[in-house]
Amino acid sequence: MHRAPEEFAPSDALRLEQALQLLAQSGRPPPPGEPGSAQWVQALIDELVDLSSRDALTGLSNRRSFELALAREVDRVARSGEPALLLALDIDHFKKVNDSHGHAAGDLVLKAVAAALVDSVRPMDLVARIGGEEFAIILPSCPSPFGATVAERVRRRVERVPVAVTPSLQVAVTVSIGGAFAPQWVRSTPALWIERADQQLYRAKAQGRNLVQLEPAAVSLVSSEERRLLFDTFQSEDLE
Repeated sequence: MHRAPEEFAPSDALRLEQALQLLAQSGRPPPPGEPGSAQWVQALIDELVDLSSRDALTGLSNRRSFELALAREVDRVARSGEPALLLALDIDHFKKVNDSHGHAAGDLVLKAVAAALVDSVRPMDLVARIGGEEFAIILPSCPSPFGATVAERVRRRVERVPVAVTPSLQVAVTVSIGGAFAPQWVRSTPALWIERADQQLYRAKAQGRNLVQLEPAAVSLVSSEERRLLFDTFQSEDLE
């Protein structure tokens, strides 16, 4: 049986007040319903859980949420054999924006890029800000031809939207994109998948930026560590 609001201990009331302050600071309203009821408290907890998985500036998934989703996707690909693509993105010359126009302008650029990324992909895809000017997108059930198309669409979408950093000034923004496909039917790791996408991102930046570089379909690109993981999986199944 839940307690009525007036029955909450002072420490409980303080924690609830702190939780509501966190929501308010993030721009979220308090949950609907009767404050202190079981349904209201559960809704408040759900809001806090969602808040903890979001980047405060852009509203995208944060790095922790991204890493959890990536681990789930690695497991799903290994079990189902469905293709999946990881895109690593970096805003080109972002430091120049901060140095020339200030960090408030940099924040506007980050939010504009975040919105462009979300607009460029499917609802089922996960878009995350993983640090600074770095973003990542997990695209489940994504065959190679579709991956190249969506990565280029993301690049063009960002390029086409100048960001108003002051009422009289707009800055052009571009991103470099690297992508890697998860090996199908192979037990990989999130770290190996990220490393592959990052390698392609470095290629895009080295070749002039505002480019997309995707690793070829991963069937022929299984690393020695992934082969070892696959062999260990077969051995474990044989012993069962």
